[in-house]
Amino acid sequence: IFGRRVRNLSRQSQDRIADVGSYVAEALGQIKTVQAYNHQQQDQQRFAQTVEDAFATARKRIFQRAWLITLVISLVLGAVGVMLWVGGMDVIAGRITGGELAAFVFYSLVVGGAFGTLSEVIGELQQAAGAAQRIAELLQSKSLVLPPSKGLQVLPARVEGNLQLENLYFSYPSRPESYAIEGLSLSIKAGETLALVGPSGAGKSTLFDLLLRFYDPQQGQILLEGVPITRLDPHDLRRCFAMVAQTPALFFGTVEDNIRYGNPQASDAQVEAAARIAHAHDFILQMPEGYKTHLGDGGLGLSGGQRQRLAIARALLVDAPILLLDEATSALDAQSEHLIQQALPSLMQGRTTLVIAHRLATVQNADRIVVMDQGKLVAIGTHAQLIASNPLYARLAALQFNVEMGRSAQSKSTETL
Repeated sequence: IFGRRVRNLSRQSQDRIADVGSYVAEALGQIKTVQAYNHQQQDQQRFAQTVEDAFATARKRIFQRAWLITLVISLVLGAVGVMLWVGGMDVIAGRITGGELAAFVFYSLVVGGAFGTLSEVIGELQQAAGAAQRIAELLQSKSLVLPPSKGLQVLPARVEGNLQLENLYFSYPSRPESYAIEGLSLSIKAGETLALVGPSGAGKSTLFDLLLRFYDPQQGQILLEGVPITRLDPHDLRRCFAMVAQTPALFFGTVEDNIRYGNPQASDAQVEAAARIAHAHDFILQMPEGYKTHLGDGGLGLSGGQRQRLAIARALLVDAPILLLDEATSALDAQSEHLIQQALPSLMQGRTTLVIAHRLATVQNADRIVVMDQGKLVAIGTHAQLIASNPLYARLAALQFNVEMGRSAQSKSTETL
């Protein structure tokens, strides 16, 4: 009974300790935001409460374990006391000798001490079992996206990049009542540059998640080179894509480790060439150890634009036939964005490119532009065609280009003054 309690409380204690570690990592990782909002006092109070919860659970576990050991020792010593009383009565009655009683007492103490030690071992085992139960649950958790058990197909070493989306319907597990993608059908030719525009929440980033098969749609299918991606191994599928996310992820390690992340076998010359195309080479050389500089946790010492250029260099080095750019220049200044835009044609050459962009100036030269709204494909065409035919795109263009024209005029008047 006490062993089961110790096991359950050990599991809870591990969870509470994990909460403490998670909260500390979160607060320290976002320390600038914490200090900018003067949130130190509230974070200290929340940390204290989290630690107190972990301490209370640990105290309950130790209390139950102490009762377990106390009970076992009490039973052992009680049994020795009863044995001495019964044995003494037998010696008085002449049924056994004093030597036999002494030998029996000695043996019983040896066995009783062993059982007392065993009770401590049981407590340790129950504590370990509580922690192991959590680990076992994590190890046994299965991915919802798996290679097919039958009919697995293998892609060639280099695909051309033809994509076909057929009547896709998808809703996130947390919001099953509303579709993030609804009835979307689209054909993308190899080597084509396709831009996805629309208001926030239109389903653009969700479409990228479906292409990479982080999720499977509830209805419809996606075909790569005419093969449904559900018939492919996810590893075989994802090697065909290179992605630059809106919030690029950098990992603990050196600059070259992060650029080489998708292609570990790349040479130093290839790493430097990718950094030059992404216009990251100059600021990398200004770091204390150049490409050997350690970035620390998440690259916190870099600006948003620098992190984004490293992510672009990483995507260049992968040399995948399909390129996914999710607001890849959103954190760049005007000069860096201009340089990246000049480099993108060589990057996109021979690749199928899908670009998500809120700034329409970055996608005017795309082969086709897809306008999305609330998960649906609203219109598709070139920049000029959509301005003439689609009210949503025309409104977005009018808002953005009028603002840009106003800024340009203001800049010129400032220079004149």
